[in-house]
Amino acid sequence: MSTDLPPPSDSTDQIQRILFLAPRVHIYTVPPLTSTKGYTTTAWTPFTTPPPSRAPITTRLRIVETSSSSTAPASASTISTTILLEDPTTAQLFAACPYTSPACVEPTLDSARFFALRVESEGGRKAVLGIGFEERGEGCEFVDVLRGVGRMMGWEKDKGASGRAGGGGGGGVNGVKGKGEEKKRDWSLKDGEMIRIQIGGVSRVDGSNREERGEDGRTHSEGEGQGEGEAEGALFSIKPPPAGGGGVPALAPPPSAKEVKAERRRSRGMVELEKESAAELGFDDGEFGEFQ
Repeated sequence: MSTDLPPPSDSTDQIQRILFLAPRVHIYTVPPLTSTKGYTTTAWTPFTTPPPSRAPITTRLRIVETSSSSTAPASASTISTTILLEDPTTAQLFAACPYTSPACVEPTLDSARFFALRVESEGGRKAVLGIGFEERGEGCEFVDVLRGVGRMMGWEKDKGASGRAGGGGGGGVNGVKGKGEEKKRDWSLKDGEMIRIQIGGVSRVDGSNREERGEDGRTHSEGEGQGEGEAEGALFSIKPPPAGGGGVPALAPPPSAKEVKAERRRSRGMVELEKESAAELGFDDGEFGEFQ
């Protein structure tokens, strides 16, 4: 079977361009999907030749872009892309994958070298084959080329919304958004927005409105029965201790200055009395000098 696409007719002109070429690609059989997350290579088996040899099949891979334009006036040109799997020695076509949507090629969840291709025969029969590149770099280049095709076809509305090379999820290489590509959120305050700060039973709004929560659990605004200065003081004042009811007894007040002076005079008089002798107090020394 010829590897080229059908030759152009007399009324159309075709130009073919090779976008990607991998000399060795391994082919695998892919079992039906058991999860909506995507494909994994754990259940894939090598695609082999018929018995008795049963040798694993290895092909080359080409991505061919074909631009067709009609010679009729006012006719628009059409561009199509096809992924061809061919025999590496005879160039015989093994399978073809018309790249008509991103879902035609899906990356696996566990490797960046393996992909699931939806191939189509000349009769219109479709099947899913697995391909595996020998080098990781070939797989990354394969994904980049397909992304370029998707941008040219208008499948990627946002150029930054593209999946990683080894990720999957059923959206194709152009339809999966990577984890690091999530949209950044704007957390800045808009006009008219305020931040409310609550400390214990008191809440305050950054602005002109202030609120205070009383002991009964109700919220009292600043204008309910008190002025601006009273509300400001109520926010930062310390409540007085409860009156009466036992507890630690109150301390005695400190003595006044008058009481201190009187106490000093009394202390000074006692010292002077101790210094006076017995004779000065009217006593004699005694017969045996016992008052000396």
